[in-house]
Amino acid sequence: MSDPFVHLHVASGFSLQYGASHPHVLVERAAEHGMDTLALTDRDGTYGAVRFVRAAQRAGMRPVLGVDLAVAPTGALGGPSRDAGRPAPRRTPARGGAVRDTSLEQGGHPRVTFLASGRSGWAALCRMVSAVHLSGERGRPVATLEVLGPWLAGGDLLVLLGPSSELGLAATRRRDDLGLATIAPWLDLLPRDNVVVELVSHRLGGRPGEWGPGTAPHAARMAGIARSAGLATVLTNAVRYADRLDAPTIDVLDAARRLVPLGSANLRDVGPGGVRGNAEGFLKSGKQMHDVAEEVCRLAGLGDSELEARRLLARTRLVADRCAMDPRADLGIGEVHLPELELSDATASSADGALRRRCEAAIGWRYGTGPKQVVWKRIDDELEVIAALGYASYFLTVADVTDLIAARGIRRAARGSGAGSVVNYLLGISGVDPIRHGLLMERFLSPLRVSLPDIDIDVESARREEVYRAILDRFGGERCAAVSMMDTYRVRHAVRDVGAALGMPPGEVDAIAKAFPHIRARDARMALRDLPELRVSGLGDGALDHFFGLVERLDGLPRHIAMHPCGVLLSDATLLDRTPVEASWAGFPMSQFDKDDVEDLGLLKLDVLGIRMQSAMAHAVAEISRVDGVHIDLDDEVQVPFDDTTTYDMISSAKTLGVFQIESPGQRELVGKSGIESFDDIITDISLFRPGPVQSDMVTPYLEAKHGWAEPHYLHDDLRPILEGTRGVVVFHEQVIEIIARFAGVPYDEADEVRRALGTTAGMATTKTWFYARAAALGYDEPLVAQLWAVLEAFASFGFCKAHAAAFALPTYQSAWLKAHWPAHFLAGVLTHDPGMYPKRLILDDARQLGVGVLGLDVNASSSDYSVERGASEEGHAIRLSLTDVKGISAAEVARVVEARAGSPYVSLSDFFHRARVSRPILERLVLAGGFDGVYGIGSGEHPVTRRGRVTRRDLLLQVAELDLHARSLERASRARGLSRGRTPSPSTVAAAEAARRNSSDATTRGGAETTERHALADGGVWARAAAQSQASRPVVEAESVQLTLRLGDEPGEPGERPTGLPEMTSVERMRAELEILGLDVTQHAIAAYDEFLDALGVTRSRDLLQRRSRSELLVAGVKVATQTPPIRSGRRVVFLTVDDGSGPVDATFFEDAQGPFAVTVFSSWLLLVRGELRRTGRRGVSVRATGAWELPPLHALWQRARSSEEGLALVRAELVRPRVPAAAEPAHRRVLVHSSGFQLSPYADVRPAGDAAKDVARHLWHRSPGSPG
Repeated sequence: MSDPFVHLHVASGFSLQYGASHPHVLVERAAEHGMDTLALTDRDGTYGAVRFVRAAQRAGMRPVLGVDLAVAPTGALGGPSRDAGRPAPRRTPARGGAVRDTSLEQGGHPRVTFLASGRSGWAALCRMVSAVHLSGERGRPVATLEVLGPWLAGGDLLVLLGPSSELGLAATRRRDDLGLATIAPWLDLLPRDNVVVELVSHRLGGRPGEWGPGTAPHAARMAGIARSAGLATVLTNAVRYADRLDAPTIDVLDAARRLVPLGSANLRDVGPGGVRGNAEGFLKSGKQMHDVAEEVCRLAGLGDSELEARRLLARTRLVADRCAMDPRADLGIGEVHLPELELSDATASSADGALRRRCEAAIGWRYGTGPKQVVWKRIDDELEVIAALGYASYFLTVADVTDLIAARGIRRAARGSGAGSVVNYLLGISGVDPIRHGLLMERFLSPLRVSLPDIDIDVESARREEVYRAILDRFGGERCAAVSMMDTYRVRHAVRDVGAALGMPPGEVDAIAKAFPHIRARDARMALRDLPELRVSGLGDGALDHFFGLVERLDGLPRHIAMHPCGVLLSDATLLDRTPVEASWAGFPMSQFDKDDVEDLGLLKLDVLGIRMQSAMAHAVAEISRVDGVHIDLDDEVQVPFDDTTTYDMISSAKTLGVFQIESPGQRELVGKSGIESFDDIITDISLFRPGPVQSDMVTPYLEAKHGWAEPHYLHDDLRPILEGTRGVVVFHEQVIEIIARFAGVPYDEADEVRRALGTTAGMATTKTWFYARAAALGYDEPLVAQLWAVLEAFASFGFCKAHAAAFALPTYQSAWLKAHWPAHFLAGVLTHDPGMYPKRLILDDARQLGVGVLGLDVNASSSDYSVERGASEEGHAIRLSLTDVKGISAAEVARVVEARAGSPYVSLSDFFHRARVSRPILERLVLAGGFDGVYGIGSGEHPVTRRGRVTRRDLLLQVAELDLHARSLERASRARGLSRGRTPSPSTVAAAEAARRNSSDATTRGGAETTERHALADGGVWARAAAQSQASRPVVEAESVQLTLRLGDEPGEPGERPTGLPEMTSVERMRAELEILGLDVTQHAIAAYDEFLDALGVTRSRDLLQRRSRSELLVAGVKVATQTPPIRSGRRVVFLTVDDGSGPVDATFFEDAQGPFAVTVFSSWLLLVRGELRRTGRRGVSVRATGAWELPPLHALWQRARSSEEGLALVRAELVRPRVPAAAEPAHRRVLVHSSGFQLSPYADVRPAGDAAKDVARHLWHRSPGSPG
């Protein structure tokens, strides 16, 4: 063959759970075969297209792009046609809500492949895919000829009718007449040259009589039908994986996609479009495909099979030539597409002029009346760079968005390197003055930067979707979409899908999955060797080696698409020509590309992050105003000054639970050691708690110099002005830039590019030679240069951007100020919007330690949020628990409880039953959790005898049953009388109608752009169609509530009139009910039941730790509230454990030498006794270097069973010194990740530990928070 073969039908791993290879692997394999062109035609979308094109560019290969879509039957085969409004029978939903494909033989749809030709073809493909996704049910894209028609009419798309199409089904039935009938509808939509028949042979069968898709005789018959219709044919291999050895991965994916085990009858429809019948669906070489072509042509009886095979391959090549894409000219890679100027309401003649006018107008606001020479110089320099890069409209657009947010009263703050720009500060995008804090614009933007600038906006998490809607309102569905992301296989998902495919018992599979921390699937067997808690499990003894081999094969393969938590695309009116969109779960239009893809496409991505701390602070400010009548603006430096000693004292005492960025054990230890005295100290602290400074051992010299224990050390006087603010220590990226600029004699923008090069091994080597030569040319001697290079090499690209740290320091200080001055209001906000890395119960304990009262659940006082109430004293405040903590209660039930009492409080259980109309299980939980204690004056439960003759919680539970029984009888009677209930439109219908109303004005409110029939994806606009598919807005099905609001006069008597004499719940019973229903121990700490035992054993309480001598051995105990595995400079794994004993938290550290026999206990137990050595971590900070851990309940039981306390203590102490069965021997070679700087990192650092997910064990004293409040 003179030209290489081209594969035109290739599915990558982005054909979710269908393809088994990443796009770059397919490109690499094609290059090894000497191919110069390759197609990617993923199922249902173009999810992998951009990274495929990037890989093709690197390999010098021409990309061809297309898509494989399900198409509703046309009726040509004799059955009824079925449009997208009547989809195939619903498929079984998978875990997490995903929906799996079914094959044609199982009642699914035929599939057709489409290829794009040129720039207009790519635009048509993108809009066609969008139309298909938005025309039916979310997650079930099915095209119809009516939907496809407008996009096929332009002649820029080619259609491949293959073995999975209706034509292929006709061939399977040996009905050439029907085959010709299936072709006719396509010829009505497309030029004849654009309809191509795809021949596929996986050489299935081989014995006489075997027949069907994937067999050579089937392909030969399709060739005959094509010849009769006068259509061209091409040969493909319907590729699903790169190598023959990847075939077992396909088996697992097929089983997972269809939710059946391997060997099931549902996995027997073999061939292209079904499951694999053999291992032939890989990316074959040109020689192998020539052999297939010759066999097909011979069976088709086309004469000289060798000659016809060459012609078939030539036609395949011709189609590839026609569809080969130029990444820049056709896809726009390398171009930039910003929103049009008029969309930003600019009144100047140009974007540059408009930007300058806005900046100049804000100088007085930001910088007052003082001298401004430095400010003007900085503005001029920045605007010159922005104008040269053509980014003025970018800044105006971001400013427009922040103005939208501010106009709605939503808290916002910038983060990232963008805080280093004075333009951002003047536009109100950032709240940090870069001149005041010495921040560099070049770290954010310079003429040498090839990537788009990146500005991140933090907003209140509770109002993030409101912000999204405002942005969509402003820019419209043709110019705005959310960014997507792919959820990929990690070890737990892979274990579950492989286990299900192999037919293993679900309980066994679940136990194996939960044994692993949240690591990559490819690291499964390595973790079995490395981690002591897994070495003792026996999972790595070899019996499951095949199982874990399959698990590792799934690593990194996409599972499903989701909306990115913060990315929003803003572009001009051609956005939908560049990216397909589909509906997100919440009903927002969502690009099929991720954050890296959209940057390559030159699309502006604005990160709008929902930050729970911003919501917590907004809640606190609102509560201060509501309860105390004080109106606070956290952004006003007069009201919240940056020199508040009360705030800094609180931070330095490490009492920072709930405070943004500095609440983790490591951070609390660092602020305690450091002693925070200024805002700049916060900036430095946030930056020091990073891998770079840890690896460079910069924390110790910084602390020594800060406290005067050692003099700051400067290698050269030229370093003094750069490092003086951090006591001679390199902490920030900006300092690295300044060092390179000073000692190499280059401008800041070039210095930043050099800093970036330090992050790669090749860049490190090249930069070292360059730096030595430049420094020597400036007269610096070689020993000094060598010392400077050692600092730069160790720091490399780790460290932290000072602008980012300064942006973080602002909400850190604001949240600390609130906690120091308004603790009740602040902690109410933290509890309402999820408490960071610690459970709510620990935050409530912290509130008590600060003198804030905690008020229990009350149906007349509790609401959807944690609220503040005035305490008994004049200055005191208390926090009231929220109704939302009640297990199983819905938002609708909470709303009814609050709304129904607006006119008057509830006076009885019966009154509540009729007015609030909650389900019986919720009503029973409200009773058990104390929600009616205030109504009936029920006390603490400590002295149940005093309750005789009065109502108890048990009486109320009995009354609930009677009320429910009575209401059900009335319900039956009302149905018999024909009474009916009114219905209201579902929220999803309302959302779609509202979005349609907003989109209807696109043409007039979005700059007058015309909307043609071709470019209108559907009536009402893109957003309307996406909103109609929203899953989030659909009402949750609640437990049936049969209460009628009619008072018929015959309901059961009030319990206050007839107490039953049932005893009140004891304090222990109450605590158990609280833990089960609220996930909180409100009236009594969970550890209280062990107090007598712990005191006898000599356990030190958190409140007494400061009185103990440093390095003394001690025992601590408590409820586990957090575990972390942060990176440390040795590259080994360290486990940070925090337990709470009711008087405060205790932080313990397990290094690797202590983890072996105790790791399982640390990760799997909830009540712990920990032995260790006390360490001082500052003036008022302590931690424990742990040497052992035991589960508390068995030790307590051992003590209780003894005949005396002394005998029990002896047994317990013997247990504590008894040698533990060690874990299997640690492997001789432990894997460590090594950065180009030499920094070593454990692969198990910064991963969630093994065990149950937080949401599954919330009633086991754990919490539901997904992480830090940031």
